[in-house]
Amino acid sequence: MGERLQVAVVTPLSAELCALVEEREPRVEMLFEPELLPPERYPADHHGDPAFTRTPEQERRFAEIIDGADALYGVPGEDPAALRRAVESNPRLRWVHTMAAGGGALVKAAGLTAEQLARVMFTTSAGVHAGPLAEYALFGLLAGAKNLPRLQADAARHAWPPRWLMGQLREQTVLVVGLGGIGREVARVLAALGTRVIGTSRRGEPVDGVAELVHPSELAAVVGRVDGIVVTLPATAATDKLVSAEVLAAVRPGTTLVNVGRGTVVDEDALVAALRDGRIGFAALDVFAVEPLDPASPLWDLPNVLISPHNATLTPAEGRRIAELFADNAGRLLDGLPLRNVVNTVEFY
Repeated sequence: MGERLQVAVVTPLSAELCALVEEREPRVEMLFEPELLPPERYPADHHGDPAFTRTPEQERRFAEIIDGADALYGVPGEDPAALRRAVESNPRLRWVHTMAAGGGALVKAAGLTAEQLARVMFTTSAGVHAGPLAEYALFGLLAGAKNLPRLQADAARHAWPPRWLMGQLREQTVLVVGLGGIGREVARVLAALGTRVIGTSRRGEPVDGVAELVHPSELAAVVGRVDGIVVTLPATAATDKLVSAEVLAAVRPGTTLVNVGRGTVVDEDALVAALRDGRIGFAALDVFAVEPLDPASPLWDLPNVLISPHNATLTPAEGRRIAELFADNAGRLLDGLPLRNVVNTVEFY
């Protein structure tokens, strides 16, 4: 039979998706005991029911499965401490697949040693979410171009105002901040609509659909030329508040901002100020610096803000797409080929 890979399933998963992985890659054995996992509240619920608890005997069995596996499907409870315990207690562990596209942040928070980071390979679910997030970005940009807040305010007053001009994306320029898997899909969709796309890149490699590339350090110089900004970047030391007060001060009045990356990439205090004075005419935000968003945050009450609770990736197909990605990577690992979405353990993205 050759080499086999024993995989501990440590995140909520359906029996159907577990079987799908083994069908796609027969050399994988999924160590799947659903009674040890919190029930899913919705498809691709990687935390599971927070009320779930294990008995002491179940905890021992759960630890036993983790300690005997070659790989982990997920991270228990999405908890960095649990990830650290798994790596420390299992010297045969070779690979951990995180459910999030931004799983590098979880790996960083685990505080692993250099030896542990060299021994265990970490991958993320990046790319799985590109389609849903590109649609959300399009949704936000369209809401800004068509002035959704004005439409909602008029409807609430039962007002029929004089006709007024709406924006059209095919006549606009949009800056995509980050050209990873999500940013590339956003650029592709926008370009198909006729939108002119500017994208940020540190390496300057051409990207389909992107008419112009700029270095991230040039944001303040370029935002005055765009009608919309889409942020897709992960949370790293290099991206922290990259969309800064200086950048937001330089935007064209009425610019639309959409964030589907991580909340820390945007200076939220500066964003609130820009929303209040009209420099940002509309913002669609799926991510925030601290989640859940503080009920006292002024973002809740601003009429030109659309808030979604880090929900834009969730679709019925998400779990299946992650399972298919995992099966493909398992085959690559067993065949000695490079894996997809390997976490950079220097910058943790």
